[in-house]
Amino acid sequence: MPRPVAKPSASYISGQMATAFDKLAFEAAQAARIGWYSGQKLLARRLSRPVKLPERLRGREMPESRRLYTDLRQVLEQDWRNVADGLYAMPEDWRANPLSELRRAVDFFSDLGAVERRRHGDTADRILTDVPSEHYPRYYLQNFHFQSDGYLSEASAERYDHQVEVLFGGAAAAMRRQALVPLRDALVQSGKAGGAKLLDVGCGTGSFLREVKRNHPRLRVTGLDLSAPYLAVAGRRLSDWSRVELVEAAAEAMPFETASFDIVTSIYLFHELPPRIRRAVAAEIQRVLRPEGTLILVDSLQTGDVPAYDTLLDFFPAAFHEPYYASYLREDFDRLFSPALTRQTSALAYLSKVQAFRSPA
Repeated sequence: MPRPVAKPSASYISGQMATAFDKLAFEAAQAARIGWYSGQKLLARRLSRPVKLPERLRGREMPESRRLYTDLRQVLEQDWRNVADGLYAMPEDWRANPLSELRRAVDFFSDLGAVERRRHGDTADRILTDVPSEHYPRYYLQNFHFQSDGYLSEASAERYDHQVEVLFGGAAAAMRRQALVPLRDALVQSGKAGGAKLLDVGCGTGSFLREVKRNHPRLRVTGLDLSAPYLAVAGRRLSDWSRVELVEAAAEAMPFETASFDIVTSIYLFHELPPRIRRAVAAEIQRVLRPEGTLILVDSLQTGDVPAYDTLLDFFPAAFHEPYYASYLREDFDRLFSPALTRQTSALAYLSKVQAFRSPA
């Protein structure tokens, strides 16, 4: 049976489908973003001491800059095709306030010295010690990415999205948006449209949920995260919409009833979970997902997805303090969610992978 196709609506601009002018605006906005964030990435690299390549990686080739740029361009081209095909709305990237962006850049570079001290200093400095440990699981008390305060301060929450965009050279938002494609398919398959309920596990500052609500404003969404400061930013980011709930709790112990959600999403969470917690979170997702529900994951590439990137992936945890990343690279997600969920689709998006799983009736 052919898959039902929803009527395109998200990409309508002033009542019209995307035009040549819209494409020009999109390309100009993305070129400006790539230049802005890639420039900061290059400057940060110049201001930082290089991290020594681990002995086990010496002699292996890193991907060439040309290859990285080509693949980055491909995800932007896919992003535009999705907009032009009516799969989701024109992104808001071009609406950024220049003064706000400049302030974020100044803040990013002001914090760079502290990041460098952790990167090249005592490994004990990579663990948060001045927070109430009884409130947070031990694995969470990491200065992930060497960022100041981990995920547990207002300053970190305000700085996070800018840091991530610099890390990916301006491509982070475009990679996240690729999850809107299987989301749209899931809503069509559910037949519930605005009546469906979505849970975003590890919602952080709400960047993905904002895209969800821009495209599906009637959809009931719940964001779950363990960081109160990050949820505060998410609350402001989602304040334009109703049918939004934000919950502070651990993903491995979700405070929701069984079979509560039609769709569960998780964006860049699983690579920051130790293996035991990863399995507990997978079990909780299976518990709260309804029959014939859909799980959508966006996370890093894994070993073998793009062989030319394997050395870069192996180097990433040393360069950016991702203590559980090595185990993530080897994780078998089909087995992790088996037999409760079956993988439906998998697509690569630059340095990320988008996977969709479905539960049986």
